[in-house]
Amino acid sequence: MRDYREEIIAQLRNIEQEENVVILYACESGSRAWGFPSKDSDYDVRFIYLRPEDWYLSIFERRDVIERPISNLLDINGWDLKKALNLFRKSNPPLMEWLHSPILYMEPYSVAEQIRRISPIAFSPRSCLYHYLHMAKGNFREYLQGEQVRIKKYFYVLRPILACGWIERYLSMPPLQFDLLVDRLVPAGSELRTAIEELLIRKKAGEELDYEPRINPIHEFLEERIAYYERAASTVSVAEGAMDDQLDRLFRAALQEVKY
Repeated sequence: MRDYREEIIAQLRNIEQEENVVILYACESGSRAWGFPSKDSDYDVRFIYLRPEDWYLSIFERRDVIERPISNLLDINGWDLKKALNLFRKSNPPLMEWLHSPILYMEPYSVAEQIRRISPIAFSPRSCLYHYLHMAKGNFREYLQGEQVRIKKYFYVLRPILACGWIERYLSMPPLQFDLLVDRLVPAGSELRTAIEELLIRKKAGEELDYEPRINPIHEFLEERIAYYERAASTVSVAEGAMDDQLDRLFRAALQEVKY
């Protein structure tokens, strides 16, 4: 079996050399982190990086993203720490997910843990719920219309809808792991739970899940929940409290911690 972890770390080291950056944190962010990869799923590697201090002392706006073309199942891209912190203060769900990924590739510095510690302050239940609802609605509209649907796409609507349920119930960032969302939010022994578990077994076994008749228990649940959260999202609480000075200090501390 190919050692993708070793190859991923090698690619990240190459990026550091080619771009003159230091990678502060790198993780898995896609279906592998969610717990339902297929045999041919990409490795969705995401990272946060820092450049030398002089790079930030410029009157010009510069590109703050590093991307590499998808190759050999590797999808690798990252954000500059300054960009990441600006998105963090807006309770950006993808960044929040990165920081809590169960699959870690690199974390040689303290900045990611510092961000995690203050993430409950930055977390905005309403904006995150809207993010996941938008994702669920888009995937449902694109892939799950008609009697024959792309059934593997059920996961890409189920996960964000269950994330909405987690936010509504716990007012906290939902976990990445799909199994945990199902366990907490879908009653054991229900028709819906059985349908989800059966489909999950098929996906993890590597079956080709393409067009098939729609799965009514899942389909009806998604239709009902999407309609519900369209009505309920505006009633969920918003984030309170400013942390701009704290994030500035964190950024400066990272520049001090990283030695070029």
